[in-house]
Amino acid sequence: MPGQGVEIRELECFLVLAEELHFGRTGERMYVSQSRVSQLLRSLEDRIGARLVERTSRRVRLTPLGERFLAGLRPAYEALRATVEEARAEARGVGGRLRIGFQGTADARLMRAIAQFQESHPACVTEIVEIPFADPFGAVRHGDVDTAIVLLPVDEPDLVLGPVFSRERQTVAVSVRHPFADRASLAAAEIATAPLIPAGPPAPAYWRWAHAPSAALGPAVRTLQEGLTLVAADRGAMLLCSPTADYHGRRDVVFVPVDGVPDSVLGMVWHRDGETERVRAFGRAVTGSG
Repeated sequence: MPGQGVEIRELECFLVLAEELHFGRTGERMYVSQSRVSQLLRSLEDRIGARLVERTSRRVRLTPLGERFLAGLRPAYEALRATVEEARAEARGVGGRLRIGFQGTADARLMRAIAQFQESHPACVTEIVEIPFADPFGAVRHGDVDTAIVLLPVDEPDLVLGPVFSRERQTVAVSVRHPFADRASLAAAEIATAPLIPAGPPAPAYWRWAHAPSAALGPAVRTLQEGLTLVAADRGAMLLCSPTADYHGRRDVVFVPVDGVPDSVLGMVWHRDGETERVRAFGRAVTGSG
């Protein structure tokens, strides 16, 4: 029926037929049967509402309308194909810029991965962006970063979880005045009833609970520094991995190892619609940096 949307395969068939002026050779180039070429041509002509090709027992030639249609179609099709190829090259290539988000502390393994990626792909510039403690997934969702290194767990249907690494023992950060400050270690049951400082929204509830598994919660925070400041003020305790504890050591806060709680684990995430060769290459660098 005239006016219906045109299929790209029909246009491709017409362009090849206009070059070959032979149904058999057109079918060979398109890897279809001669009857399929005839079917595609008829469908295109039905959509347009007029004949584009004249076919006799001796020859195939374009109608005057077919000649005019070819003159307008060829540059438009070439421009479309070039646009698609440019997008494919960008997706496959490892040039341009890769924005990497990190949560908490850019630890040694992350820095090794970035150095390894940069050495392997000097044409790609890396940018390192700190993301808020209480918003582990927002920067990826909003396109502020291409990928992010975040604390697990990750249970987001629109995100892909890539390499998982840096499994570390947990510690609890407490004020030097806190009853736990003099302990060599703590059991999970002990911190389950202690006031823990949680991340606030927009972090999902399951993620907040994983990092503050206590029936008694202190004030919620957005950043790690806010949390440590409240810990120093004796407003609550905070569960942190050992490297983060070492990096953020301060005189008014003590970090006590905790037994019986799951280890802290980092993972690389990216948006399902944002997977490029740059992201995949960085994932390989993360995997190889351990």
